[in-house]
Order: sequence, then C-alpha cells, then structure tokens
Amino acid sequence: MTLIELNTLEKPMLKEALKKCCGANGWVEKMAAIFPVENEETLLKQADKIWHQCAEEDWKEAFTHHPKIGDMNALKEKFASTSKWAEGEQAAVKQTSNEILEALAEGNKLYADKFGYTFIVCASGKSAEEMLALLRARLPKQPEDEIKIAMEEQNKITRLRLQKLLAS
Repeated sequence: MTLIELNTLEKPMLKEALKKCCGANGWVEKMAAIFPVENEETLLKQADKIWHQCAEEDWKEAFTHHPKIGDMNALKEKFASTSKWAEGEQAAVKQTSNEILEALAEGNKLYADKFGYTFIVCASGKSAEEMLALLRARLPKQPEDEIKIAMEEQNKITRLRLQKLLAS
C-alpha cells in the first residue's frame, strides 16, 4: 500500500491497517487523527511521538497482540491478521533446536509470571539463541525498568510494521 493509498483510506479501514502495526487502541486513535500525512518520515516520527505519549496500559495492550517468541502455533492461529509479518520477524526460530524452543517456552512463562505480559523483543534479524539470551538477560530486571525496555522494543516493531505496510 502506498502512502497515497493509506492517506485516502476511510477511517475504519485506516484504523484496521494501523492496528496491524500496533495493537494499542489509544495509539491507533491518535495516529488516525494525524492523517493525511505528508511523507513516510513524518508518519514514522509521529508514530514514535504518539507511542511515547501513551500510557503504560496502552503499552501492555499492544503487547497482547504478539505471540510468544517461539510459539509458532499461536502465531498462525491467534495472530492470523499479522502472522505473515510476525512469522518473518521470528523466522530464525523455525530453524532452531527443540532444546532452544523449550528454553524459550520456559523463559516466556517465567517472564509472564514476573511481569504480567508477553516478552516483547524486536525479533527481526535475531537468531533464536540471541532472543533467548535477551530474554534471560531481561528476566532479572525490575518491573519499572523492564516495562520501558519492552515499550521501546514494541516501538521498533511498530516502526518496522509501518514500513512493511507501506511496502505491501
């Protein structure tokens, strides 16, 4: 979809397209209000600015729109509208060992138990082993620090997905 096409979408369709990039309704509503946008750079800058103005509840809502790293079944079933993008982002997980997948599953559970939300990492270009190392490194963090890290990772994902949206 080109920026011109995105700029001319009816609001409900525009919001649906934006929600594929970030699942936080507050972010989607505020983003929809800035259209039409002049260029991709403006779109990305506004997306970043609006994301950083969102509340923690918005961040956590966005996190619910991601499968757990390594959970390919959930990716295909629950996250069908963004599964193609997420599958590409987690492509390295497909080529990993069962041992790494089991460690990711265990780490995901520990993370969710501690922080109350899904482990969020911008997976593009990372191996399963790298994502596991990041997960393990972030587990000891304090909740007030980890939420900020997860928020920034979501911001990276949103930026990539906005670029994918414009390239589709």
